[in-house]
Amino acid sequence: MPVIEQRCNLGFGLGLRTDHYETILADKPPVDWFEVITENYLVPGGKPLHYLDSIRADYPMVMHGVSLSIGGTDPLNFDYLRQVEALAERIEPAWISDHLCWTGVNGVNLHDLLPLPYTEEAVQHVANRVSAVQDFLGRRILLENVSSYITYAHSEMTEWEFLSAVSKRADCLILLDINNIYVSAHNHAFDPLVYLNNVPVNRVQQFHLAGHLNLGNIIIDSHGDTVIDPVWSLYEAALRRYGPVSTMIERDDNIPSFAELLAELEMARKIAGSLELAA
Repeated sequence: MPVIEQRCNLGFGLGLRTDHYETILADKPPVDWFEVITENYLVPGGKPLHYLDSIRADYPMVMHGVSLSIGGTDPLNFDYLRQVEALAERIEPAWISDHLCWTGVNGVNLHDLLPLPYTEEAVQHVANRVSAVQDFLGRRILLENVSSYITYAHSEMTEWEFLSAVSKRADCLILLDINNIYVSAHNHAFDPLVYLNNVPVNRVQQFHLAGHLNLGNIIIDSHGDTVIDPVWSLYEAALRRYGPVSTMIERDDNIPSFAELLAELEMARKIAGSLELAA
C-alpha cells in the first residue's frame, strides 16, 4: 500500500459505533469520514463486516487500534499485524493509528493504555518497533498521545519532547488528542499550550476531541461526555498552530443520539470555519 502524504485533510469525522449503523445507512448524514476501532472488525465475517463494508461504500475511513502495544517489551505480534493488514486491504483506510503506550507484559493484555517513561532508551525502543511495523504494513502509522495519571521518576524529558522525538526518529505521524493533552495537563500541572507549541507541525495528521470525567483532583479520560469549553479553546489554539487537520469526535460511553454527535461535530466545523474567515 502507498505511503500517505503528510497533512492529508479528510475534514470532520466521527467514530463509527454500532449504535449508529442503521442511522448512517438510512440517512447518509453529513459526516466527512469515520474512524473505526480496528479490533472490532478483525473477524472473518458476520454483521460487523457487513455494516463496515456498507458504510465504507459511502464514506472514507481510517483505522484506529488499541492493541499494538508499541512501547511494550513483548515481541511485536505479527499475527495481529497480519489481521490489521488484511482489514486495511479490505477497506483501504486513509491511514492507520494506534497509541504511544504499552498494554501488557508476558502475553497478558491489561486492557489499558499505559504511559511510558520518557527516556532516550524508550525513544529508541519505540522508534525501532514503529519502523518494524511500518516496514511490515508498507506505510507510515500515526501514534496518539495517551492521557496519564502517573509519572516515572526516571523520565528525562517532557511528554511532548518524547512524542516529538519518537515521531522524528521513526518517521511516523501523530494523532494529537486534544482532550488527552488537557487531561494530562491538569493531572500533572503543566501548561497545555506549551505542549501544543512544541510538537512538530508537519507530523500532526489527525486530532481527537472527546469528553472526560472530572473528579476534582484528577481527570479521567472517559470518552463518556461532551467536549467542554476549555478543550474547545485548546482545539482552536491547535488549529491556529497546525492549520486544517482532520478532526473527529470520540464517544465510547453514554452513547448519545447521532443527532447530538452531529451537533458537536458542527461545533468543530464552526471553530475551524471562523479561523478561516479571520485569515
